[in-house]
Amino acid sequence: MDFGFGCADEEFRAEAREWLTGHLVGDYAALAGVGGPGSEHEGAFVRREWERELGSGGWIGLGWECAEGAYGNRVGSLTQQVVWAEEYARVRAPGRVGHIGENLLAPTLIAAGDEAQRRRFLPAIARGEELWCQGYSEPEAGSDLAGLRTVAVRDGGGYRVSGQKIWTSLAGEADWCFVLARTDPGERRHRGLSFLLVPMDQPGRIEVRPIRQMSGTAEFNEVFFDGARAPHVVGGEGAGWRVAMGLLARERGVSTLVQQIGFAAELAAVVAAAVRGGAVRDPVLREQLVRQWAELRVMRWNALRTLGAAGDAGAPSVAKLLWGGWHQRLGELAMRVRGAAAALGPVDWSAGAPYQLDALQRLFLFTRADTLYGGSDEIQRNIIAERVLGLPRLER
Repeated sequence: MDFGFGCADEEFRAEAREWLTGHLVGDYAALAGVGGPGSEHEGAFVRREWERELGSGGWIGLGWECAEGAYGNRVGSLTQQVVWAEEYARVRAPGRVGHIGENLLAPTLIAAGDEAQRRRFLPAIARGEELWCQGYSEPEAGSDLAGLRTVAVRDGGGYRVSGQKIWTSLAGEADWCFVLARTDPGERRHRGLSFLLVPMDQPGRIEVRPIRQMSGTAEFNEVFFDGARAPHVVGGEGAGWRVAMGLLARERGVSTLVQQIGFAAELAAVVAAAVRGGAVRDPVLREQLVRQWAELRVMRWNALRTLGAAGDAGAPSVAKLLWGGWHQRLGELAMRVRGAAAALGPVDWSAGAPYQLDALQRLFLFTRADTLYGGSDEIQRNIIAERVLGLPRLER
């Protein structure tokens, strides 16, 4: 597409910049740069308050395809959404705890939900008052999502959900979870699944267990459902696979560009470490740093090329393959430029704080998962092979 910023976009940029400068103060300013991958657990309470601050300004839901102000949100063009993302990253505002509700659940309700569901949930998301988590992956159904075992049975006007989900981000903070569950036990694989909305405040029915990672943090959780109440189904019973796949397709677009802004800041930190420590004089490391920069530019151009495009079955998989491998290589490079010092933490080890790591060490450890979560590289290549190249489907 012909991507460029016009006069209206620059006016919007000035408004966004003024608002962020005036509101990112006090406790919020102290969270600059906090809440990204590897530090999603930090400052969760204040970051939740920040969601409400964003909601009061109308900045949640810029990309929703609905009438201006229909649910208390502004609506921005694609270029204005990019402008907001750039300005948000420029001031290093806190990592969003409401992004799952805003960028995944809300567009799904707009596309596949009914009006009652939209009226119930979208205003609360737009105000920053209700947080969401995603209940897809299971211990035996991660990349092979169609093999999930969580079941839901009818109970009055809703369902009762039993089973286990895993790798659930923000489960401990979320008010609601959208859950993919099997509502027709007679069907197999992707048939007979439904997309359910489950309130998380159900003591004795829902248990959240943090998963401790090798970095010492707990970004993800296991979630156990034991007859948990699910009062809403989106898209109708049995339509869960269609709704879930539509949601996953929305994980690209402007959100990809936002992600790349964060990648650029991480790359700048790695380059600074190379200059500071003298590793930049190594011609091999210099070449690797330049390659990382060039590949990031290519990813940006590809994201801009596909921004707003519909019907490209391979675009999400291509984007995932590009950024997953790139980010993992950046983590490895972050350790390489540090040399032997990369093995030392910022403070001495102690039994009370055995996992004290600096930002680049967290980057390295966290990026080991980049080629696995969100659909492994193997799965992405299978999707491209089958849906784009028309190769025979893999036997399952």
